[in-house]
Amino acid sequence: MNQKDIAHIRKQFKAGNDLLTISDIFNVYITKEPSDIYHHESQPFEMLDQEQQELFMNNFKKMLAGQLDEKLFELKFKRDGGENSQLILHQGLLSPDVDGWTEQMHHIVGRMLELRQYEKDIVVTFIRGEYFKPMKRRNEEDETSKRDTVYSHPFILCSINNTQEPKKELLFDYVEKEFKYHFVVDPIINLKAPISGFLFPCFTENAADVNHVLYSAGKVHEPDHAFIEEVLNGEETMTAQDDKIIFEEIVKDITGDQLSTSALSNVYEEIHRIIEENEEEEEPPRLDAKDVERVLKLSGLEDIDSEKVESAYQKIIDDDKYEIKASSILPKYTSKSIKINTKAANISISPQDLRYVKQIMFDRKRYLMIEVEEDAVIEGFTMIPEALGSEPEH
Repeated sequence: MNQKDIAHIRKQFKAGNDLLTISDIFNVYITKEPSDIYHHESQPFEMLDQEQQELFMNNFKKMLAGQLDEKLFELKFKRDGGENSQLILHQGLLSPDVDGWTEQMHHIVGRMLELRQYEKDIVVTFIRGEYFKPMKRRNEEDETSKRDTVYSHPFILCSINNTQEPKKELLFDYVEKEFKYHFVVDPIINLKAPISGFLFPCFTENAADVNHVLYSAGKVHEPDHAFIEEVLNGEETMTAQDDKIIFEEIVKDITGDQLSTSALSNVYEEIHRIIEENEEEEEPPRLDAKDVERVLKLSGLEDIDSEKVESAYQKIIDDDKYEIKASSILPKYTSKSIKINTKAANISISPQDLRYVKQIMFDRKRYLMIEVEEDAVIEGFTMIPEALGSEPEH
């Protein structure tokens, strides 16, 4: 799934939407001590009152929020045979009755209980539904409504949420004119911040992909690798942050840990060009060792050869076949996503403007020089241009 596919299904989670039908909801309450199922309950989603439906809809939207490779991860199932999670989820999806579906979801919960003991009581919510995506009109003269013909996508979504203790409060009774201690024993299910979840199957354009599952982490750049491998049977995944660090370490190893701002600017420009040239492709561009070598050479770096690049790959990641997502390497190109921190000042600049920044040596001192097209203004005062090394005018 790409970001556009995720955004489209995410925005369907709202009440009264005819492009999304949720048939059943299955809630499982798991206690931390002992780590076990305390209660489970299945019912038609439409039997929930309006307020409950809206609470869950917002929860599902939050679960699907975030950027790919940062908070959301498309995982490929491992081919390890046996009753793996792909088979369990697929059987649950195709089950003609509710009992068959909940039985398969119980298997998923069982894997969670085998994995770990949770620090708090948690609630695991499963829904089974159908997502409809209208076909595009072939031309403007086609009078057929976009909603007359749709793609139908059955799906299972899981959201995992913590519980929290209710507040102990002091109330004032206006009728009896007295202060009262108020304490509710029922735990609160925190639907505002899901700690994990997944969507099965993935959807690419208008086709379902049962070989992949979309996993959602509770925090950015912090996927639960044990959950991914043991519960979902997904292949090991790398975050965008991981990819960025790997690329930086590879380049440092090749260049000797030193790079001019102009060279770094050229590297970012070249990667940005690759991303733009492939933006129509379903799969985002990835860079292998040969691609990295080509990027560095086109960026004007000298003494770059295949042997150096392959050696760096082996040293940093021990795999010269590893491919790095180009989008993970590049800071947000048009925003001030690059931070330059010095003792005197901290500067934020966009990758496309990095070419205007240079570090120079003058009179045995380091200077950070920024090329500007207009006079700089500080606290309302226009700065007076001065020659490097000269005394400022008064």
